[in-house]
Amino acid sequence: MDRRSFIRIGFAGAATSIIAPQTVLAGSLSKKMSSGNMAGGVFYTKDSPGRWKKKAGSHSPIISKTDTGVQVVTGHPMKANDHWIVKHVLLDSDFNYITEKMFNPFKQKSAISNFALPTNSGAIYALSVCNKHDTWLSVLEV
Repeated sequence: MDRRSFIRIGFAGAATSIIAPQTVLAGSLSKKMSSGNMAGGVFYTKDSPGRWKKKAGSHSPIISKTDTGVQVVTGHPMKANDHWIVKHVLLDSDFNYITEKMFNPFKQKSAISNFALPTNSGAIYALSVCNKHDTWLSVLEV
């Protein structure tokens, strides 16, 4: 099984334990997301950094609303041939894939993605994938 399928299946299985009603605030979603069985093991969050406790600040994606969608920023150095953010992935409130942006550490000095969201509302999840410190998840209510 490839990593993308594994993550997708994992999120689908964890969705029921991570998120209760869709109408809760983003802060509550974040707490529920971090309290699931897979947080801190299969994926990491700022509240559940697992073995990467010292890495949470630079690896956890920051999602902010824009006029046309969302911006995802991971404050992580982009050191080519060593340590960098591989990509950002955007998921909807049901953990369905929306889009992604791949990064080239030779060309991009920061991990910043801008995504258009013409019809999405509710929770938006962003994954930030580091080549050394695994996958990090954040949520924003849009």
